[in-house]
Amino acid sequence: MPTPPTPPASPPRRLVLLRHAQAEQLGSSDHERALTARGSRDAVAAGRWLAEQGISPEVALVSSARRTRSTWAGVADGAGWSLDPVVEDGLYESGPASVLDLVWATDDAVRTLLVVGHNPTMAMLASTLDDGEGDPDAGNALALGYPPASVAVLDVPGVWTSVQQAALRLTAFHTARG
Repeated sequence: MPTPPTPPASPPRRLVLLRHAQAEQLGSSDHERALTARGSRDAVAAGRWLAEQGISPEVALVSSARRTRSTWAGVADGAGWSLDPVVEDGLYESGPASVLDLVWATDDAVRTLLVVGHNPTMAMLASTLDDGEGDPDAGNALALGYPPASVAVLDVPGVWTSVQQAALRLTAFHTARG
């Protein structure tokens, strides 16, 4: 009796960590700092790059800060997405553990999750989650810093609760310039 064909493996889940684009140094408060003109251009360029890579999130978690919400608007515009973000106060002034709580709470039906946040959290999280076995150029770029409008793309080997230290594969790292 012939063996039935093996069904194709589903693509891995993806976690996309985006640092907000360049913001003004001052605002009425840190929470209300706006993007610079360059930051606005870079956010659109980040969206174009994500679309060129075939990356389209089903959920976008965005810090409640003005600069992250504006970054998301530019990214969505550049990528041609109409997805409404989930604005999270918990991403503002949060550390990696708080971001992980939000990632772990993501519905397992979601294949691609994008998080727009702040440094040093985005850099710490990307570095901590990376297993070191991914794209060497991406790993080297990540090791050199996480400038504004930088994007880390990590493959998740299982459900969202499997996102743990050194468990994800860094497949791309890009700093957008518009």
